[in-house]
Amino acid sequence: MDAYKQSASSLLDTYTSFCFEVLIMAVKELTILVVCSLIVWTGSEIFTSTDKISHLFEEEKFLLDAFSLYIDAEEEIVKKMKRDLLLLQLGTYSDPVDPEQIKDPVAAFILLIRLRSEWMSIEKYTSRSLSEYNVYQTVLEYAEIPQVEDLQGAALGLISLQELYKLYPHNITKETSLNADQAYFVGFVAYNENKFQHAFLWFLYSLGRLAEYSTVTEKELLHYLSDSAYHFGNLPVAIYFSQQLFNLDPTNEEVKVQLDLYRFLLYQKTSNKDIFTLINESSNSYEALCRGEVDERTSKRQMALSCRYSTGGGNPRLMYAPVKEEVEWDEPRIIRYHDIISDRDIESLKNISRPLLSRSETIGGVTNIRTSQSVFLDEGYPVVARVNQRIADITGLSMKSAEHLHVQNYGIGGKYEPHYDELYTENGRIATFLIYMSDVEIGGSTVFPKVGVALKPKKGSAVLWYNLHKNGNVDLNTEHAGCPVLRGNKWVANKWIHEYGQEFRRPCSLSYWK
Repeated sequence: MDAYKQSASSLLDTYTSFCFEVLIMAVKELTILVVCSLIVWTGSEIFTSTDKISHLFEEEKFLLDAFSLYIDAEEEIVKKMKRDLLLLQLGTYSDPVDPEQIKDPVAAFILLIRLRSEWMSIEKYTSRSLSEYNVYQTVLEYAEIPQVEDLQGAALGLISLQELYKLYPHNITKETSLNADQAYFVGFVAYNENKFQHAFLWFLYSLGRLAEYSTVTEKELLHYLSDSAYHFGNLPVAIYFSQQLFNLDPTNEEVKVQLDLYRFLLYQKTSNKDIFTLINESSNSYEALCRGEVDERTSKRQMALSCRYSTGGGNPRLMYAPVKEEVEWDEPRIIRYHDIISDRDIESLKNISRPLLSRSETIGGVTNIRTSQSVFLDEGYPVVARVNQRIADITGLSMKSAEHLHVQNYGIGGKYEPHYDELYTENGRIATFLIYMSDVEIGGSTVFPKVGVALKPKKGSAVLWYNLHKNGNVDLNTEHAGCPVLRGNKWVANKWIHEYGQEFRRPCSLSYWK
C-alpha cells in the first residue's frame, strides 16, 4: 500500500508540475492593470476567507464529477482524458474527513494550487468553441475556481505569518510539506515583493526538494538564490550560488560578469547581513503581543482582576440566568462575557453569512491592513434579532443607532492591523461588542498594544470595551488589532454601538480628561 501511495504521489506531482509551469508563467506576466486571460469566473476572491477555502472541496468534487461526464461524451479522446482524471483524483485521497476543519495555512495554500491546476488541466480540453462543448463550458463558468490572485494572496499570507511569528519554511511546513514547485512559487512571490530574505529561504527549501518531475530547474533556483542574497546584502552567499550556477554552465558569460561584479563589490564592503537567520528587529508591541510576549507585570495585574455573575444592571431577562463576566483589564475597562451565544446560533450565523461574504474594507475602502471576508446582517434574520437583544441585555445600551451585526471570517494569515473602531465615523462608535464564533488553535488573538493586553479567542464568549470616554473623546488606549491566524479558522461577529440614544444609559461627563 505504501508503495502504491508513493507511486500515486509521484504520478500526481509529475502531472501537476506541468500545470504549475503554466501557472508560474501566468504570474510572471501578471501586472496590476492586466487581467489574466485564464480567468473565467468573476466572483469574489477566495484566499481572504478560510471558510471559503474549506468549501473548495465541494467545488473540487463538482468540477471532477462534471469533468467525468464530459469525458464520457468525448469518445475520440476518452482514453487520454480518463488518464488525466485519474491523476487528478489521486490528489484527493488524503483529503480530511471534515473539510470544515481545515486549519493548516500550508494545507489551505496547497488546496488553492491543486484546484487551480485541476481547472487549468481540464480547461485545455474545453476551450474549443464547438457547440457540443457549450453546455459544459457554461457549467464551468459558474464554478468557484481559485485565480492567480488567490494563489499570490495565499503565498503573501504565509509570508506574513513567517514575518510576524519568525518562522522558517521548515517550521511553517512542519505538518504539510510543499514540493519544489510550490515552494518556488512562494519564493517568487516574496521576491517580487522585495522580501529577499524570505525569498532566499524559500528558494533554498525548493532546491532541497528538487525531483525529476519538478518544473523549476536547478539553474533557475541558483539564479534566484544568488540574486536574493545580493539584494538582501550578503555578497559571500551571492558569490557562492553564482559560482554554483557558473559551474553548471561555464559558457554563460552573463553569470561570469555577475560573479566578477559581486567579487568587486565584496572587496569594497566591510560587513554582510546574515541571510540564514531571522532576527526580530521590530520593537512593535502589536507583533510582540501576537507572539505571546506579554509583560510579566501585565500578567500579575490581570490575575488580580475579578469575575462575577452579572444581571446587566438588573435586567429582567438576566435575573434568573445571569451572565458570567470576567474583567480582562481595568483601564480601559475590557470585559469578557462567557457562554453568551449557543453553538446552534453560531452555526446559523455562519450559514447565513457564507454566500454573502466579500473582502473586508476599512474606512476609505482600504483592504491591505485587513485580511478577511465579512458581511453585515440585519434583524430580518431571527437569529440576528436574538443576538442583538442579547447584547442589549448584557450591556444595558440601546441598539437603535447601532450598526448591523458584522460577521467576519479570516483567511490565510488573516489579520487586522492596529486601529481604532471610533475614528472617522459619524455618530461615534461608543462601544464595541466582539463575539468569538470559533476557537483558534494558534494566533488570532485580539491585542491592545497601548496597554499590553492579549485576548485569546474562545468560542461562545464576547468582549466589550468603550471606545469613547464619558466626555466623548476617543480613549487612545483602545487601539487594538487582530493577530494573524497561524492555525485554525477564525470567525467573529462585531456589534458597533453608537453614542446616540445612550444619553441616559451612559451619562456624559463634564470632565475635560474623561
